[in-house]
Amino acid sequence: MYVKQLSVFLENREGRLEEALKVLKDNGINIISLSLSDASDFGLLRLIVSDPDEARRVLKESRFSSQVSDIIAIRISHTVGSLFEVLRAITEAGINIEYMYTLSVGVEGASLALKTSDLARTDELIGGMSVHMYTQEELG
Repeated sequence: MYVKQLSVFLENREGRLEEALKVLKDNGINIISLSLSDASDFGLLRLIVSDPDEARRVLKESRFSSQVSDIIAIRISHTVGSLFEVLRAITEAGINIEYMYTLSVGVEGASLALKTSDLARTDELIGGMSVHMYTQEELG
């Protein structure tokens, strides 16, 4: 099961992140999770939001470049080695983990967002494990 992730390309300058987040706030779009990375001239803001298609539309109107892509979001148990077991299964299947970030940490376990080189195979592998795979509706 996939969820939609919004990636926003930001100029690496003061205030640009705030401007993007204000567009989302002003349009009633809730941020469930985010990850921000930077290079010398730009930043990449990855978001899971309540309405990714609407978020992309309003950001485009405000002159932000963005794209929506599929990722996998899962919850794993808070036990030693649980993350290792999930990642080992993926890499042993020859699938590259392109990036991942945490969504939140709660009493029930840690949540992760994963982007791999083969989402369909990753979905199959993870589907047989004792993890919870989120749906778009659960995160929105």
